[in-house]
Amino acid sequence: MNVLQILPDLNAGGVERTVLETVEALRAGGHGAYVLSAGGRLVPELQALGGIHHSGQIGSKNILTVPWRIAGIRRLIAEQKIDIVHARSRAPAWPAYYAARAENIAFVTTYHGIYNAGSALKRAYNSIMAKGDIVIANSQYTADHILREHGVDPDRMTVIPRGVDMALFDPKTFNLGDRHAKRAQWGVPDDKTLILLPARLTRWKGQTIALEALARLDDKFHLVLLGDAQGREAYVSELKDQAARLNLKDRVYFPGHDTDIARAYYAADIVICPSTDPEAFGRTAAEAQAMERPVIVSDHGGAVDVVEHGKAGWRVPPGDAMALANAIDRIGALTDIPGGRARIADQFSKTALQSALLEVYSRFAKP
Repeated sequence: MNVLQILPDLNAGGVERTVLETVEALRAGGHGAYVLSAGGRLVPELQALGGIHHSGQIGSKNILTVPWRIAGIRRLIAEQKIDIVHARSRAPAWPAYYAARAENIAFVTTYHGIYNAGSALKRAYNSIMAKGDIVIANSQYTADHILREHGVDPDRMTVIPRGVDMALFDPKTFNLGDRHAKRAQWGVPDDKTLILLPARLTRWKGQTIALEALARLDDKFHLVLLGDAQGREAYVSELKDQAARLNLKDRVYFPGHDTDIARAYYAADIVICPSTDPEAFGRTAAEAQAMERPVIVSDHGGAVDVVEHGKAGWRVPPGDAMALANAIDRIGALTDIPGGRARIADQFSKTALQSALLEVYSRFAKP
């Protein structure tokens, strides 16, 4: 069985990580694992897993290039004897759909996000992600949205949550030296309570809310905004200006992109995900719990499935800096916080995702 996954690029993010986990599962099962994208920093890792990467500007939104992209995908399907095309993003999904139909092979989609649909045209554009022979939702929240938005036959849908690599995100593989080294890299003193917000620096991820919350807390709390600006330098400047205005310059850190995210969680005392828009899933919250770190999330979207309020995590109203500050302060005062690792391993592990994906693919395997 040969599977071709298609997405815009392979830089960083939950979608890209899931692509690599799928490649790993396919190769472990003796199947062909192909990926078409514009490339990116994760290509070497994909190749190390045994996947084959094909480069192309498949994520273009220029409608005039669609026929060219369809033809390119059809050639790839024929040359590599592809059995299943799996689209993971809207722009490349359109040519992928027509190429798969022309070659009479299976077309699978994963609905990774809650796409904006402010007009009939935008809704039509989004609808491609509901045209799969099987439509995979990455959370129950996403599945409910698909049913409301597109009226998909429930028999064509399945929920496969994003998976956490429990071997990678295992606190037992780290020690106090790792914690100290990571804090020293960031410049955070060991005697401070480190709040970690790991997300790309974009407004809806809630960095401005986190700064407002920090201003309501005493100076034992320090905040690390860990993530890539991805060209949003104006927003980074705005965040730094906000920190200065709130007298937080010595308590806020901007380390940029960090590939060693498990060690980053280990260095933290509290992990927060204060998104102002609903997250389709909640991978950060799941990873943090796997690392036995208390997590605070906005009470909406897929995070509701991932975080059991008052157990290994807390949920607060979106955009409410005071509620976030209160939750941080409450956790900071606790001496014994129940871990959420066992629940994450049971419901949101990488191995569970991989098994579920292979089962979906097996429905279309040729005898």
